[in-house]
Amino acid sequence: MADVEGSNGQRSEFKSVGSANIPGRLSYSIATGMAKYGYDYVLPDMLHAKFLRSPHGRAKIRKLDVGKAKALEGVVDIVTWDDPEVISINPGLTNPPVRTMAGIHGPLIPGEAETEDEEIGAVVVAESPEICDEALRLIDVEYDVLPSIVDAKDALEPGAPIIKHDPKELVSNFSTGDVEAGFREADHIIEFDWGHSRMVSHIPNPNGSVAWWKQDPLGSPGPTLYIEGISPTWGAFQLLPLYNLTFDKLYRGTTFQGGKYCDWIIRRSQLITPLLARRTGRPVRCVNERRNDYYPANPQRYSRAKIGFKNDGSITAVDESTIGDAGAPEENPSSMGGFEARFSPFNTTRCVNQKSRFQEVYTNSGRNTLSQTSPFNWDAMTYAFQIVAEKLGMDVIDVALRNVHGPSSQQDPGIPPGLLMCIDKGKKAMNWKWHPAGTRRLPDGRMHGLSFRYALSPRHAQQPYTATVTIQADGKVYIPLKGPWVGTYSADACALVVAEEMGAKAEDVILLYDNKAIFTPFGGGSDGTTASAWVMKEAAVKCRKLLLELAAKSSVFKAKPEDLDTKDTMVYLKSDPAKAYPFGKFIADEGFGDHDLDITATHFGRPPETTWHKGGHILDTMNTSFCEVAVDTETGETEVLKYVVVCDPGKVLRLTSFEGQLYQAMFFSTGAGLTEELVYDKATGVKLSTNMFEYKKPTMLDMGPVETYAVETRSGNACYGATGISHCMAAPLLPVCAVANAIGKWVEPPATPDRILKALGKC
Repeated sequence: MADVEGSNGQRSEFKSVGSANIPGRLSYSIATGMAKYGYDYVLPDMLHAKFLRSPHGRAKIRKLDVGKAKALEGVVDIVTWDDPEVISINPGLTNPPVRTMAGIHGPLIPGEAETEDEEIGAVVVAESPEICDEALRLIDVEYDVLPSIVDAKDALEPGAPIIKHDPKELVSNFSTGDVEAGFREADHIIEFDWGHSRMVSHIPNPNGSVAWWKQDPLGSPGPTLYIEGISPTWGAFQLLPLYNLTFDKLYRGTTFQGGKYCDWIIRRSQLITPLLARRTGRPVRCVNERRNDYYPANPQRYSRAKIGFKNDGSITAVDESTIGDAGAPEENPSSMGGFEARFSPFNTTRCVNQKSRFQEVYTNSGRNTLSQTSPFNWDAMTYAFQIVAEKLGMDVIDVALRNVHGPSSQQDPGIPPGLLMCIDKGKKAMNWKWHPAGTRRLPDGRMHGLSFRYALSPRHAQQPYTATVTIQADGKVYIPLKGPWVGTYSADACALVVAEEMGAKAEDVILLYDNKAIFTPFGGGSDGTTASAWVMKEAAVKCRKLLLELAAKSSVFKAKPEDLDTKDTMVYLKSDPAKAYPFGKFIADEGFGDHDLDITATHFGRPPETTWHKGGHILDTMNTSFCEVAVDTETGETEVLKYVVVCDPGKVLRLTSFEGQLYQAMFFSTGAGLTEELVYDKATGVKLSTNMFEYKKPTMLDMGPVETYAVETRSGNACYGATGISHCMAAPLLPVCAVANAIGKWVEPPATPDRILKALGKC
């Protein structure tokens, strides 16, 4: 597909879009430390709040006595789970429940905890965090400790406790073709197990909020809720019904949020502060400690695959079965597994004989953030291609090319042109020389390993956007938006698109941040960027049309709009380019010198649906990732020597953002594949690795070189043929496959030194 429905979607010349090293509008604030995140807000006369947290994997309160804690000097308030005001605000698990995007469906202060360290029973409000801690120690609480499960497989054992919902409710089956006939056709049949370990997607600044109530001098009578720590894009759909507010009575000013990867949960520490501030009449700050934010982002999965294939590497049949951890339970069960069972990576191959079973289970491992650091069981195919290659003595890339179908359907015998370009660039950058597993030793004695995977890129955010572009008398072009800034610089990509369409200098397009603005460019990382930029493009085209119509009527031109053009924030006469005037002149000439009467255009909409919804049966934008490792077989240490990522984003809108997305994906791949793992005591359900020592998140020192390359086929259907890439590039098992190629043994991820040595029979 391509950007054929939008305006100027087939533009061939670009001055601003895709340019390198254009700083973001907020880069200076971030680099100098002026940027304030939710954690940074401190107000005069501010109180502090902390939750009581469950020390058990699963428990409910039997008895709670806060008398001693209330008597402690400096304690201002203690709110308990059975307080009538809490119950009236959030009636727990009644129907319909108060929702968050990721499933805290229960009350603001629950009486039952579904995971260790979850908020339970009470929240203390005091003059300092230290007094909160002391008061929490004085609370007399008795628990009924309930059976817990933290491993998805254990939930399916006979006699295992059911965590809220019977796993039988969460099974999805999907099949196409004739799987048994496909296996009969095969020359070889292999079966293998693979899986994901749990990983955590830490937000740089701890989750929390500061809230206070006051009369808005510009608002209607009655207090307005001011809250920092919830960005202007999220939270309203929970805060408005919780506190019986209308939109004009809610002020969320946190523009800076920090990078996050698909973490959709709004924590209780962000929702409770308005209640506490209303009760105490003072600003209240409630912020999680780092250890409270170990929420699983990459769900634990156990998968078994059976693959039939011919001697030439062609796959003839696939039978997959997966057990996936859905995390702590929700009131209304919903299965992502049903979607993923249908969105098999093998849909991108010519093999139509497929069967997939996805068993989702609720556990007490933690609140799932709905992240997709490796969506759709993608690496089942990455594993399969490498195992087939080893079995037949083929290059893994040749196996991939033997199986991938053409652009139009699974029956298309061709190969997507963009994929061929990605592979060609990647092989050259890697100096690709595939070798059988365990056969290449480096001069320093370590074993050398390679891996490869392809994926498809065609997606953008699904929601519509309302975009506005305005020219004011100062000659600048403004984009009013509410943010937030989350690390992707989505708004800056939109600004480059506006500069392109308006014929303005990039520095003359200004992002005007206002928490009450309608537009937000966010919606899933680069997925939101490409979709919102498409809508912004349409608004810019409308705005430029209005500008030329106004300029044509002016005394300096007296021409038709089609006789005029724009360049470098100037309107000029095509027949006499020297006759050029700043955008703002035409507003001033009409007496619009004040900002009240500017030129403004708004567009509401979204790009056409992407081929992503076809589940891999149609292929356009694609990508490739390559990994090279060195493994020390005496110590088990793995060094990633190099990542090469060649991606077809359709069209690069902002080069720095494109590169950043790919660096981020490889950072996740290193962590999830080699170092990161949440460890539990199965007997108690308690997490054992909620600190940066036991939970090893990679740093800059752990990362090898990451080379990134763009292939621009313009075949996406968002702005200028762009497409979102953020999900599909995450490849947590890419380094694991490289380790297997190095040592000739498959290692359960994360491939830590002890697991590598165990696979080698050395420990």
